[in-house]
Amino acid sequence: MGRAVSPVFVGRESELADLAEAFEQARKKNAAAVLLGGEAGVGKSRLVTCFAERAALDGARVLAGGCVELSTEGLAYAPFTAAIRQLVRERGADEVAALLPDGAARDLARLLPEFGEPGGDTESETARARLFEQILTLLERLAEQRPVVLVIEDIHWADRSSRDLIAFLSRNLRTAPVLMVLTYRSDDLHRQHPLRPVLAELGRVDGVLRMDLPRLTQDEVAAQMAGILGTVPEFARVGEVYRRSEGIPLFVEALTECGDGCSFPDSLHDLIIGSVERLPDETQRVLRVAAAGGIRVGHDLLAAVSGLSDLELEDAIRPAVAANVIQVADGRAYAFRHALIREAVHDELLPGEHVRLHARFAEEIERDRTLVPPGRAAIEIAHHWYSARDDLWALVSAWEAAQKAARTFAYNEKVQLLERVLALWSKVPDASARIGADHTTVLEQASEAAYACGELDRGTKFVKAALAELDEKTEPERVAELVVRLSQFKLAKRKPGALADLRYAERLVPGPGLARAHVLARLGSYLMFRSEVDEGTALTEEALAISRAHGDECLEADLLLNLGVGHSIAGRLHLLVEANETAMEIGRRLGSGRIVLRALANSVDALNNLGRSAEAVELALEGERLARKYGRYRAHGAFIANNRAEVLEALGRLDEAAELAERELARDPSTRDRHHLNRTRAAVAAARGETEVLRAVLAELALSPEQAEFTQEAVVNACLAMRLHLLEGEPATALDVAEKVTLEARILSKPELGWRLVAQIAVVCDAAGLIAPERAAALRDRIEATAAAMTVDGPVAEAYRFCLTGDHDAAASAWERLDRPFLRASSLLQAARAAAAAGDREGAAVRLRAAHPVAEALSARPLIAEIESLARRVGAALAPEARQAEGTAEAVSLTPREQEVLRLVAQGRSNRDIAAELFISAKTVSVHVSNILGKLGVSTRGEAAAAAHRLALIG
Repeated sequence: MGRAVSPVFVGRESELADLAEAFEQARKKNAAAVLLGGEAGVGKSRLVTCFAERAALDGARVLAGGCVELSTEGLAYAPFTAAIRQLVRERGADEVAALLPDGAARDLARLLPEFGEPGGDTESETARARLFEQILTLLERLAEQRPVVLVIEDIHWADRSSRDLIAFLSRNLRTAPVLMVLTYRSDDLHRQHPLRPVLAELGRVDGVLRMDLPRLTQDEVAAQMAGILGTVPEFARVGEVYRRSEGIPLFVEALTECGDGCSFPDSLHDLIIGSVERLPDETQRVLRVAAAGGIRVGHDLLAAVSGLSDLELEDAIRPAVAANVIQVADGRAYAFRHALIREAVHDELLPGEHVRLHARFAEEIERDRTLVPPGRAAIEIAHHWYSARDDLWALVSAWEAAQKAARTFAYNEKVQLLERVLALWSKVPDASARIGADHTTVLEQASEAAYACGELDRGTKFVKAALAELDEKTEPERVAELVVRLSQFKLAKRKPGALADLRYAERLVPGPGLARAHVLARLGSYLMFRSEVDEGTALTEEALAISRAHGDECLEADLLLNLGVGHSIAGRLHLLVEANETAMEIGRRLGSGRIVLRALANSVDALNNLGRSAEAVELALEGERLARKYGRYRAHGAFIANNRAEVLEALGRLDEAAELAERELARDPSTRDRHHLNRTRAAVAAARGETEVLRAVLAELALSPEQAEFTQEAVVNACLAMRLHLLEGEPATALDVAEKVTLEARILSKPELGWRLVAQIAVVCDAAGLIAPERAAALRDRIEATAAAMTVDGPVAEAYRFCLTGDHDAAASAWERLDRPFLRASSLLQAARAAAAAGDREGAAVRLRAAHPVAEALSARPLIAEIESLARRVGAALAPEARQAEGTAEAVSLTPREQEVLRLVAQGRSNRDIAAELFISAKTVSVHVSNILGKLGVSTRGEAAAAAHRLALIG
């Protein structure tokens, strides 16, 4: 006989080449991921190990972690904990912590005790996002030193938190030289398997390659057998082994190991277990004990459960090591060579043996929790008691493990464990006394965790079940808290009734305590976003007084920021700035990044509304930097980045605005931030006539709950819809939209927003005047009557007011002072139309000549077309100096980004190649190419390349 595993790596050259190509892509700072699927035993681990060794020799830092079956019971982040622990072993905790922003290692301390005490900030709505951000930052910083390969095996066993983190990293590791290799059993993915939607989602992400590892061919089986035997096998035996193994390497090994005198087993289970049954009886007994412990068991734990001394255990396990059934792992542990072997051994346990062994594991780990890796004791104990079918201790241990899961922000796993507690409750008579909490508390915690991880339907059921157990007369504060949570579920699910719930909760807590303050904080904020500012402000101020009386500075700061939102909507910008500054000061004193970033985001919006847009851009950049420092980029940084994109769009920096919005959209932002970013992207699309983009965004926003619930979002959506219909030559449809907009005080209370809305409706009235004159005139009268009661809070609102009143020259001058070129060019066009209608052709020509180069610089094609159309009608020559330079580079005004794209087009590069080169999306490249073709006056990429060379537009 030879050896059980071939020393020769057989076949897989094509797959190794694909992995090497993906690694090369990652090295070019274009992060990639490989999803490697295959049947159990087909050789995924061997392939990945071979590739990882080659990558390490090629200069990569290889980090590896694997999922285990225990993950599906609540062991969260196991593969990432293993990979980071490997890094700590190699470099030390202090050196790893130094790669992270200040204080960020305290979040990783929730996974590894090597990083010290965890931070105290555990807010459920942002804590997990912050942990994800820290791991992303760690990988990015590591990759600055050398390329990183992160291997995560067996993700078919991954817990929900790990699956979410994998998806997050796949979307956000955009330009770092990082390659993720993820393996999974394809034959385990039944139709309802939770990994299926994750794989489908990842398959749509740029840079993700999906590979399926095939079985070996007969020639490859022969080569594998030759490696195992050390000699060329007989042809007939190769054929028989190939037929029975069906080309699966693990089975080839087992069949080859049988030898010439061994008959072929009847089943694959018998084949796998056969290698175990040939071992000594004591070795088999120890293997059965080890199988109950999992795929990997520490030496000390196995000795304790088996009742053997160190020497006895070593003697018993040595034959299994020699037969390659068990391998010696790091940390004085033993690991089954393959999960299928462990599963086969575990399946052989008798019922009583199964119960007894799992109970023994639970008892020994409870006695000495250092017998398992740090952070795993609670879930290991819960797993073993549950497997031992001991209802009492299964319930108690599940409750403890649920509390531990919350400390690592593993809210999905907490829900799962609490559901186990609820299922066992009726089987344990004194359950409440055993865990120190009543049944309602379990439901409350489950609802809170479900909200934190987005399990809306499950969370709603938990809340309703808890409310059914409570009496509002005896426990009003507890009921109020649950009713507020129910309102949050309704909002998230786009269901009606949230406001009624909040008002009911407010009535439950009439006394001036913190319970009332927390309810009023939610109710006041909700009312303000509906533009019911007066009531929202009054309730928020009442809550503010309560928070100050109780000395709750964190709540005080949040309430000040809520007041700031109301001031913004009501046009009280000076009070907004004052509230922001006070909250910012509290946030800095408390060291709360969340409060600081909320205040900063509000200030960016205020500066833009005050016309101080350049300052707003700089403040937003500072906010994005701080969000990364605090590890809160996904929670707050994306919102600030959208604020910056909005300012860039206003400043006419449309390329930058679109690219920023698309970059943030690719990072898988929260639903709220996604909608904001889409609105900004749609505003750029409207300016440039990208009707397909605009239509797609509006279709998505139409499904958003903010469409009906929140005033600002609804108004912006309506303005975008009107612009789309005007671009598509449908003024009557645009008029339909305009007529449906409710022009009530709460809608128009925010001056900048209100004036923008009525100015847009005025444009629609002008466009629809010829086809529906009576309707347009009636709507014009209505908005003018509405405007008479509106206030002006700053230069932006004032400029929009000029647009409504028809003082377009004044509007153009105001927009020029505010550095808002698109609106300036639009106002100049309107002024030219008015001049032409009055018979002043020269006046119209002057204004059109001023507007035309501005519109061209913005690539605002619809605006350019309107300017040129009016110029032709009044006989105005546009930019005569450009016509004299026709055929020269001076006649073409390309932005720096368009010049970069043109250079790559001239090289024959595809949109996808250009996107990878410039770190932008293929959609953005397509827009740039369209702009370039229009400016060069050509219709194909080849003509564009020829023009570029003729006009010396590229180096």
